Amino acid sequence: MASTVSRSDSGRITAANGTISIEPNPRRIRAYFAGEVIVDTTDAVYLFEDGHLPAYYIPWTDVRSKFLVPSDTSTVCPRKGVAEYRTIAVGDARSVDALWTYPEPLADSVDLSDYVSFYWDRVDSWFEEDEQVFVHARDPYVRVDVLPSSRHIEVYIGDVLVADTHRPKVVFETGLPPRYYIPRLDVKDWLFTDSSTTTSCPYKGTASYVSVPDGPSDVAWFYPQTTPAASGIENHLSFYVDRGARVVVDGVVFTS
Repeated sequence: MASTVSRSDSGRITAANGTISIEPNPRRIRAYFAGEVIVDTTDAVYLFEDGHLPAYYIPWTDVRSKFLVPSDTSTVCPRKGVAEYRTIAVGDARSVDALWTYPEPLADSVDLSDYVSFYWDRVDSWFEEDEQVFVHARDPYVRVDVLPSSRHIEVYIGDVLVADTHRPKVVFETGLPPRYYIPRLDVKDWLFTDSSTTTSCPYKGTASYVSVPDGPSDVAWFYPQTTPAASGIENHLSFYVDRGARVVVDGVVFTS
């Protein structure tokens, strides 16, 4: 028999197939498209699936159905069942097959028939409480810790010392090696040019990049502004060791 989650449940429920689990998400989740609120809920669940990022599953009752139109699209997931899709329609704006549901649960899965999930980039924005979330749903089991340090960090491009500090910020992020962020005052900024590249991280914010003229491109990144979780690394540079930078930490070459 399939399992289901109710509002009285407080812990994780794992499917009999062992590859999927769900647990309540008490945060207020909102999604916007074409100036309209499409989702507003405090009763979402996280869905964890082997090999995939966490996803929000939203109660049907907290989705504004007046903005949804049927779709002929369907897909089959061997872990969750047959998915049926809906398109978001707000005035002339359309987001085709933006969301899906599993109306008939598999016997060895979890019952998701009361929930719907969205392609992240087929709405305009997502919020947890009043903070915008980028790229994908944040994993509640990922931590980002920004710690001041007195380690001696040197960075070389070729044989040229381009940064030297005893006051880095070290970012410890679950599942990743430590990253050393160097104050801009301790970087020879005149050796770099700004890049047009940007990337977004759901845990830290939107990063900008710098390159070396006639040298490595996008060799370092920085966050002009950060999320509250990553506060303290604003306008500190961190360098890629696999793009031509040699980072030395307390006299030892950093290789990750």
